[in-house]
Amino acid sequence: MTIRRTWWAWGFLAAPLLAYGITVVWPALYSFAHGFTDWHAVGGGDFVGLDQFRRMAADPSFLRALRNTLIWTVAAVVVPTTVGLALALALNRITRFAKLIKSFFFLPLALSLVVVGQIWFWIYRPEDGLLNIVLNALGLGSWGHAWLSDPNTALWAVMVAWGWQQVTLAMVIFLAGLTGVSRDLTEAAQVDGAGAWQRLRAVVLPALRPSFVVVTSLSLINALKSFDIVYVMTGGGPFRQTETLAVLAYRVSFKTYDFGYGSAVSIVLFVVSIVIIGLFFAWNSWRDRHA
Repeated sequence: MTIRRTWWAWGFLAAPLLAYGITVVWPALYSFAHGFTDWHAVGGGDFVGLDQFRRMAADPSFLRALRNTLIWTVAAVVVPTTVGLALALALNRITRFAKLIKSFFFLPLALSLVVVGQIWFWIYRPEDGLLNIVLNALGLGSWGHAWLSDPNTALWAVMVAWGWQQVTLAMVIFLAGLTGVSRDLTEAAQVDGAGAWQRLRAVVLPALRPSFVVVTSLSLINALKSFDIVYVMTGGGPFRQTETLAVLAYRVSFKTYDFGYGSAVSIVLFVVSIVIIGLFFAWNSWRDRHA
């Protein structure tokens, strides 16, 4: 009976596993192999070993994209975690119209990053963008700026647009976690004279630890593979100042048709992702053992 159930299970899994292998695993392995060649659009590529990776060490575009990716990753952890937690704590105290208000804050999460990028692209427009219009209405017209055209502000402007949605995701996860916080413990701490900050630190935050792990994990994964919102808003410009590793891999592969180098960049992105996420889970596991 057990063997029969096993065959049925594998039978049902065969189709999705085959589809996953064809659409994900095989292209990934194919791209990995080409990272060690000089393959271009026309003709096959020759095996060049680690030449593509040596080329990266002297490539300013790659070094800039690596820097942008690391900055993006740090911001992706700090901003959604802090702002999302603050919003969740505030919304959790609301009793009147709670569902309506929470739904309003949830709306950005229902939008794709392409749509989010388009919305914020229009907000940042220098002539008729909402941000500059509001600044003018407040008498702060001198603060108006071409936010996406200035190399000094473009990366941060895109991060704000991306964070607008990611903060909502963190908020939803923390709100779910707050439902598991023991009301008896918080009331007991209050009776013992603990202030709001002491209750937050001693009762609420420890109970939200699983939520922190989920938020951080999703933020890291989403940040390291960020492509769509950057491409929609700036295309990696101006002067490659908003280019991440994912955008660089796309540009060199499909605009200059240097598929070998693009595959090598993808390999580096994969390794960076594995290292960062692996270190996070290793640190979290170590913390669990020493808690």
